[in-house]
Amino acid sequence: MSAERGRLLAIDWGERRIGLAISDPTGTIASPAGYILRRPGKRPPLAEIIRRATELEARGFVVGLPLDELGDDTPRATEVRRVAEELASRTGMTARLVDERFTTAAARRTVHEMGGKLKGRKGDIDALSATVLLQHALRFDDAVPPEGDA
Repeated sequence: MSAERGRLLAIDWGERRIGLAISDPTGTIASPAGYILRRPGKRPPLAEIIRRATELEARGFVVGLPLDELGDDTPRATEVRRVAEELASRTGMTARLVDERFTTAAARRTVHEMGGKLKGRKGDIDALSATVLLQHALRFDDAVPPEGDA
């Protein structure tokens, strides 16, 4: 990772909540950055994601790609690919996709191992899931471009 990388905003795209995490400017450490509630039947809250990215001084996005157990696309993966493309188009920033399988399980396990309670903390779990996703991407730099990119 280069020092010029800048902050990355990770997005854990869920049906009810969108978990967020932000990296430090060197791209070394990921930290939870809250979550956004989604309203059923409403358009995806892209403007709010972009506002948060601006507020957090992000220079790019890491978007969790919800694949199935075999690594194949799910119906939500198609939606997430469109979201990543739209974020890149609207901001001019890179929106990289990262396999998000098992990030929520890892986040829940972490809270449990620390003696924390899960009840009433769904938003915190979503933000922690985004943190797990981002830390994995920073460590292994395994983000893949949106479909169609080389």
